Amino acid sequence: MTPVTTLDVRDVACPLTWVKTKVALDRLAVGDLLEVWLRAGEPVESVPRSAEEDGHRLVALEPLAGGPDQAYRLLLQKGTPPPALP
Repeated sequence: MTPVTTLDVRDVACPLTWVKTKVALDRLAVGDLLEVWLRAGEPVESVPRSAEEDGHRLVALEPLAGGPDQAYRLLLQKGTPPPALP
C-alpha cells in the first residue's frame, strides 16, 4: 500500500493540522492513501479521530522512523463522507 502523497504538518498547530489533512484528503480519489506526519499530543489524538468521523479509514499510526522525537506517521485511506443530516 503506497500513499498517493505525503503531508507534513509537524510545524502546524491544531486545529490547522486537521484542516490541512482534510484539504489533502479532498484532493484524493476514494480508496487512495494519504500519509501524514504529525507531532505528538493533540494532533496525533485529534486528526485520526476527525478523519474517522469524516468517513475515512485509519490504516496505520506509528512513530515516524528517522524523524524528530515525538513525531508520528499516520496513514489514512480516503472513504466516503457520512450522509448529511437533514
